[in-house]
Amino acid sequence: MADYQVKIENCNSIDRADITLKQGSLNIKYGPNGLGKSTIAKAIVSQARNDGSLAELAPFKGRGKAGAGQPKVSGIEGINSALVFDEEYVNQFAFQQDEVVKNSFDIFIKTPEYSKTMLEIEELFAGIKKAFADNAEIEQTTKDLKELRDAFGKTNADGSIPKSSKMLKAYGSGNKIENIPETLKPFASFIKSPDPSKWIGWQIKGNEFLKLGDTCPYCSTSLPDGAQKDIPLAVAKEYDATAIGHLNTLKAVIERLGKYFSAKCQENLEKITKAKLELTAPEKSFLSGLKNDIDSLIIMLEGLRNISFFSLRDVEKIADKIQLLKIDLGMTEKLDSAETRKVTDPINVQLEELIKQVGVLQGSINKHKARIKKAIEENQECINSFLKSAGYKYTVVIISEPDSYKMKLLHKDLADHIDTASKHLSYGEKNAFALVLFMHQVISENPDIIILDDPISSFDKNKKFAILYELFKGKASLRDRTTLMLTHDIEPAIDVIKSTAKVFEGSHPSATFLSSRAGVVTEVPIKSNDIHTFAKICTEIVSAPGDNLIKSIYLRRFYEIMDNTGLEYNLLASLFKKRAVPTIQSATENRDMTAEEKLTAETEIKKRIPDFDYDALVGVVNDDAAMKTKFAATNVGYEKIQLFRIIRGKHEDNVITKFINESYHIENEYVMQLNPHKFESVPEYVVEECVRLLDAA
Repeated sequence: MADYQVKIENCNSIDRADITLKQGSLNIKYGPNGLGKSTIAKAIVSQARNDGSLAELAPFKGRGKAGAGQPKVSGIEGINSALVFDEEYVNQFAFQQDEVVKNSFDIFIKTPEYSKTMLEIEELFAGIKKAFADNAEIEQTTKDLKELRDAFGKTNADGSIPKSSKMLKAYGSGNKIENIPETLKPFASFIKSPDPSKWIGWQIKGNEFLKLGDTCPYCSTSLPDGAQKDIPLAVAKEYDATAIGHLNTLKAVIERLGKYFSAKCQENLEKITKAKLELTAPEKSFLSGLKNDIDSLIIMLEGLRNISFFSLRDVEKIADKIQLLKIDLGMTEKLDSAETRKVTDPINVQLEELIKQVGVLQGSINKHKARIKKAIEENQECINSFLKSAGYKYTVVIISEPDSYKMKLLHKDLADHIDTASKHLSYGEKNAFALVLFMHQVISENPDIIILDDPISSFDKNKKFAILYELFKGKASLRDRTTLMLTHDIEPAIDVIKSTAKVFEGSHPSATFLSSRAGVVTEVPIKSNDIHTFAKICTEIVSAPGDNLIKSIYLRRFYEIMDNTGLEYNLLASLFKKRAVPTIQSATENRDMTAEEKLTAETEIKKRIPDFDYDALVGVVNDDAAMKTKFAATNVGYEKIQLFRIIRGKHEDNVITKFINESYHIENEYVMQLNPHKFESVPEYVVEECVRLLDAA
């Protein structure tokens, strides 16, 4: 596969960047902060997705100026999709209350193979689904049945309907809409209106004003006889607005459902819904039986409507289960009508057809369950293995839900799963989870390019390697995928290219060093033999032709690294402090070096730098003009800041001074590093600050 030769132009602080991406490989791009690594990631992603966001990277210096160069990315033809892991991904990662992350089912279980098998299984249910779809009324009928069922309330222990139910509140004391008391017949047109409960409620509210005088609060006519007030008060005595509301609603539902009731059931309902007096025990018993029949029909209809892999997933003998789904109206006689059979017969016919294929269905479901079980076990093992090796006390478990699967979070000190993972996980733990789950999302979505923007620099060394291993060596890894890892941390390059290179060779890794000068980002390949201890780097530079003062800088560092702070180290330290008479400084003494000690030190140094002359070099370091000439002569940032330190001692900016001092003295990152002669690791702004101060002097 040909490499991508990517060119990025006019994006944020980058005027131009040229980088190479190897297809199907891990591409590590290592460079200091502030160089524009995130801009490189955004530019590539914007171009790949072609979503118009590339224009947002236009540099500030060109905005509003005619003829200013526009953001442009070339060389990634064929890359049309991308997934990015960065800080934004971690921050937006949705840790849920009832599962570790949102859509864990889609990430871990719903593979293309899963979806294909689900379609094959659903095809077996197509006839039953069509029987429901072909009956336009079944949706409303089922809704009405449920509303009528709910009106019965929760059945008492003895099977009776509770008095608090809508049904008994509406009809339990007789139907007073059909049977209006004699004294209230003048109000019949209101009581029998389409929505009488509103009128009754309005009428009852007005009763409280009757005591204010002898005038009707509704029509303001005179009520001289006190008995006249009893008539409006009788409405409140005879009618309850809520109960009438229930009655009116249930009347409409029963009328819509009427054709689905048997003739005898319709006859009995007619008696009950128009009864003058309180319902009798047999009438209440009839209603209890009707509720049971409605319950049974709803259960059967819903069971068939929702028949699926999930509804049969935990059924051992599917053939027996499907037989039980057959709708037998003989067992629900109150609903046994010609209209009901028009609904149920086509469904039963399709159910019989499914029964003929039950062997195929059983086999398909069993195979699908086995694949899902394997996927669950592999995903759990993969993630839990990483969590254990990285030192986390958490584990995950994927469990079945009624119509899905969810990943739950566990802690070794807690028996049950953890709710609200976001409240318990630290930022680093969230970052680690997000990164490993990102990997599974990549496998699920299969993008053309994966970009990891500084993914592991915030972790300690053991966790860094554990994550690298999981990403590029684990069972569900990113091997053979075009991956761009941008980092300001050299450890991934050391691990992948040098110290544990064999572990990662399956990812075909490459590493390059990015540097930026005057808005131009360039890269230099990093090979295994480019990564050395700084002691070896110092030895190589000191042994090569070059300026003796520069060599002395590296030799002083070599002695410090080797913990050899004797006469030679003190002589070089005195040189850089511009001392005509060298000194010896240690924890136990602080004095001038004797002539004999100076000679001994010079003799040892000359074994490495033959032309070394302390007195001559002291004259050079005390000559600012000569030192500035050396500063200008070298193109190596590391050497520039060492020379600056000798000339000026420190920078006016404490942050710059700290950087210079840390490059002068030993820090852990310098135990293993890249040769600064080849890899320009000093940020451009630090060198420019040194230039500015020297020019101003």
